[in-house]
Amino acid sequence: MKQSLQLRMGQQLSMTPQLQQAIKLLQLSSLDLHLEIQQTLYSNPLLELAEEIEPEPEVVSNEQLANEIADNGDTPGEWSKEIPNELPVDAQWDDIYPAAPTASAAAPSGDNRDFESYHSVTESLQDHLLWQLNLTPMSDLDRLIATTLIDNIDDNGFLEAAVEDIWQPLAQSLAGEALTGADLTAEPLTSESLADVPPADTSTNDLDSQIADNVESDTLSDDAGLALEEVLAVLHRIQQFDPPGVAASDLSDCLLIQLNQLSPQTPSLDDAKLLSAQYLDLVAERNLPLLCRKTGLEQEAIEAAIVLIQSLSPRPGESIDSGDADYVVPDASVQKIHGHWLVTLNGDIAPRLCINKEYAGLVQRANNSKDNTFLRDNLQEARWFLRSLESRNDTLLRVSRCIVEMQQEFLERGPEAMKPLVLADVAEQLELHESTISRVTTQKYLDTPRGIFELKYFFSSHVSTAAGGECSSTAIRAMLKRMIADEPTSKPLSDSKLATLLQDEGIQVARRTVAKYRESLNIPSSSDRKRFKQSN
Repeated sequence: MKQSLQLRMGQQLSMTPQLQQAIKLLQLSSLDLHLEIQQTLYSNPLLELAEEIEPEPEVVSNEQLANEIADNGDTPGEWSKEIPNELPVDAQWDDIYPAAPTASAAAPSGDNRDFESYHSVTESLQDHLLWQLNLTPMSDLDRLIATTLIDNIDDNGFLEAAVEDIWQPLAQSLAGEALTGADLTAEPLTSESLADVPPADTSTNDLDSQIADNVESDTLSDDAGLALEEVLAVLHRIQQFDPPGVAASDLSDCLLIQLNQLSPQTPSLDDAKLLSAQYLDLVAERNLPLLCRKTGLEQEAIEAAIVLIQSLSPRPGESIDSGDADYVVPDASVQKIHGHWLVTLNGDIAPRLCINKEYAGLVQRANNSKDNTFLRDNLQEARWFLRSLESRNDTLLRVSRCIVEMQQEFLERGPEAMKPLVLADVAEQLELHESTISRVTTQKYLDTPRGIFELKYFFSSHVSTAAGGECSSTAIRAMLKRMIADEPTSKPLSDSKLATLLQDEGIQVARRTVAKYRESLNIPSSSDRKRFKQSN
């Protein structure tokens, strides 16, 4: 066999630690970038926050000060002798004014401060229920049961598990260990102790019947001293808390709890209870003829009952602000100045960093000691970090300017003027890789006169037009939204009709494509829209 030697040449990108750091910072959101910078400041002593240069105070000479005091009719000797340097006080500053807030809770800068929102405290649904529980007289055992039930309520206000599944582990826990310091001698909640609570609907949510059924069954924990009857009684008490409908097992139970808290003189109350208990699926379908046959009620009575049901809250927990809001900090902003769209970066995205000159001056090249090696390595890492931040800001600014240049029609006219745009278009113009454009546009937001949008919002696929051009899918969705908003109430537009109207405007789309865009906008079908508009 004859051996040969071949020489091949190629290029390969080496993922150095510096490049990995730059890519990591590039794909971070503004909030994650703040956290990364804080961690880097704690770990690297060579990095520090750049201090803002403040104007030097005006130097006033002693003669000017004396003349100013003399003009006011005072002399230095009169007050300098009377007032000592340190005055005796009988209280400390912290005794009168609280300590200054920490850095994490610092007040926002600027004159336009929302003082109420800054000092307000958001509470979850569980906190709201526990606050009411603390104001309700109960025994320690019932309070333990109530706390367990509240912990199993989700953000919408529904029980996450069945009552039996909550009761069994609690009964086993009480059987295994005794309650220390608990006052179990108080009378627990029973169906007789709930006489002051508004009674539930006996036909659908009869607590006494549930308790009787469970008493007759073998599911009572007599050894632990905790019966399912007592858990149901405490649950019934929690269901009377605010917001109405909380601690329900399902939607039907939630609506019945709210209906039971209304006045007995409420019109169509009994009919609404009947529909909520047995025919909720037919109510959702708006099948009035079938409801009339099954319930024996007139159509007018059913419509009045449906109106009452629609006034209730299907998710009672949403009325309580949980504080789980997603805050969006725009990375860049665009404004029209003198007829041109100007893009600027948000200066508050990241704090200004610099290298500590004192520590950097201690670094010696020829010194290989442990301390000098530590300072030299951290100095190099600090320089790489600053370069990565600069590269991130530069890339973000370039990409934002390119997007704004390509989507000026959107800024001028709105979503219907959105042009089709893909990552390759921006990458080709900026001579960058598509993966880089993808990282830059992920979780990065642009503040425009039309609102705050993620940079990915400006990218969309294209649909061919009759004239041989292209139209953005975002523009088509905006057109469909406008057409449906302007449609006649008595005859909503079907998907086929919408496709025909789009073809009249020169956009060739199929009916199934129109249906896909309509569903992405959370717009129901024409038949559902017709029933909804007729009911209103």
